[in-house]
Amino acid sequence: MNESLKNQPENFPGEHETSGVDQPSAGPEQTQDPPAETPAQNYSGRKTEDQMRIELLEKDLEKAKDQMLRAMADTENMRKRAAREREDATKFAISGFARDLLSVADNLRRAIEAIAGQGEQEDERLKSLISGIEATEREMLSVFERNGIRKIEPLNQPFDPNMHEVMFEAVMEGQTPGTICQLVQPGYVLHDRLLRPARVGVVKDGGGSGTGGTNGDLPPEPGHNIDTQV
Repeated sequence: MNESLKNQPENFPGEHETSGVDQPSAGPEQTQDPPAETPAQNYSGRKTEDQMRIELLEKDLEKAKDQMLRAMADTENMRKRAAREREDATKFAISGFARDLLSVADNLRRAIEAIAGQGEQEDERLKSLISGIEATEREMLSVFERNGIRKIEPLNQPFDPNMHEVMFEAVMEGQTPGTICQLVQPGYVLHDRLLRPARVGVVKDGGGSGTGGTNGDLPPEPGHNIDTQV
């Protein structure tokens, strides 16, 4: 019995014990692959790139909007300028024709002044002639008014170098220097533009050099500062 016990191997605690679970066999150390990037990790990179594209598109949009506004402003200015030019062409298209008719109106007035005081009260023919000429003058002036042509007769008014042309200067007691004392030839305007300046005589300062009034109402060279363009 002692020999049988002696021949049995001795069991030490923990040696060759299994718990019913396979133990991994020893082997070389295994390396693990790095984990793949998750969508959350790539999101920040994609957001930056998309944001840059958005900012670029916004800049292009602002540039296109600015160009569109400028083009619209230019178009509006061109439209207004064309409308103004069309209106001016309509208003002042008759300027050349109207200027030619002024001499006719002048001759009618000269005829009336020439015949006046020559016994027309006794001569019925002269009286009828004067009446006819005056009626013709009134009709012509009425046609002028309907077409925007207005007569300028600035007697006893201050001299305006833009509307009047000085023919002579004279010292006159009791009148203000620079005042128009005589109308040599009436002027005419078409709407707001001068067709012909009124030719006038102007009161000058008796103590001056004859170049104008005390307040500098008259220019050094009378009649040269007139805009006669229509």
